[in-house]
Amino acid sequence: MKKFLIVLAVIALFASCDSSKKTVGTSPNIEDANDTIRIANEELEYEILIIEPGFNSWLASQQPRGFYGQTYLESRNVMWVQEYNMRVRNFQQFDTNLYQQEINYEYNVDYGYEVNYLLFNYFVYFQRTYKQKFPGSRG
Repeated sequence: MKKFLIVLAVIALFASCDSSKKTVGTSPNIEDANDTIRIANEELEYEILIIEPGFNSWLASQQPRGFYGQTYLESRNVMWVQEYNMRVRNFQQFDTNLYQQEINYEYNVDYGYEVNYLLFNYFVYFQRTYKQKFPGSRG
């Protein structure tokens, strides 16, 4: 059986049904232990866990925070989350070891720069490491 590849364990995002963009009141709590990154915001009640060998060292070699604007990161994340979730639902066509659980990312919620930066970079890492291609990604 293939090595355990990805656990994007929990992504729970709860927001009200308001259609306007909401801003998160507090900055996220980010914990970095070995190759696990936890991003959480108790006020918005969401948590992202990235458990991926090599991700932290890879992230350190990428463009620094502030290089991309938040709008750019959000637009990529919306597109890539939709693609990722489609692949989770289409389990007969895509590897269930890679696409295990849907990501609940709401386009009308302002998760802040740090969340969008880390999620964007995780998707870049995921595509390069596992030779996946999402719409709008560069070679």
